[in-house]
Amino acid sequence: MAGLDPISWAVILLLVGCALVVLEVFIPSGGILSFLAVAAFVASLAMAFRRDTTTGLSFLVLTVIAVPLVVALAFKYWPHTPMGKAFLGEVPTEADLRSDDPRRDLVGRVGVAKSKMLPSGAVQIDDQLVDAVSQGAAIDVGSAVVVVEVRANRVVVRLADEQEARQAAIDPSEMLSKPIEELGLESLDESLG
Repeated sequence: MAGLDPISWAVILLLVGCALVVLEVFIPSGGILSFLAVAAFVASLAMAFRRDTTTGLSFLVLTVIAVPLVVALAFKYWPHTPMGKAFLGEVPTEADLRSDDPRRDLVGRVGVAKSKMLPSGAVQIDDQLVDAVSQGAAIDVGSAVVVVEVRANRVVVRLADEQEARQAAIDPSEMLSKPIEELGLESLDESLG
């Protein structure tokens, strides 16, 4: 193996450095593998420059491109390897990610906060009391809220704007007894005309 030319050594050391970088990402070594990877890259570049400057610069560019590419590919394919599955568990399928949660129908619905939301609390939507999380700021008791999303076991709400708050305040059984001006339907009429 001592009879290898400098280019062969440069290629071998570059591959060893890439392998050590991948190992450092997945095996905690306290930086030892990173140090060895840097040493392999420096030795690879030294061997490439030993041949000539053009080859050395070519290996320098190759190293700058190869290291991030190898790390990105390792992160992409590692969860599908036996070792990755042991660390992370099984990668969920698309069917696992889809949920038949009936709370998904709540998205876009308007309700009222029944407890102070800092950021979680209870929200009443129609006759249903739902545990929810506010999207940002705290929400006071009695404030109108809108369901923004339902993901996994979380119902996310935000503070309703004025139009949405008026919608929440209207009791459907009282709609026929109120004048049309109080229902806020004039904006609907203007948008249609």
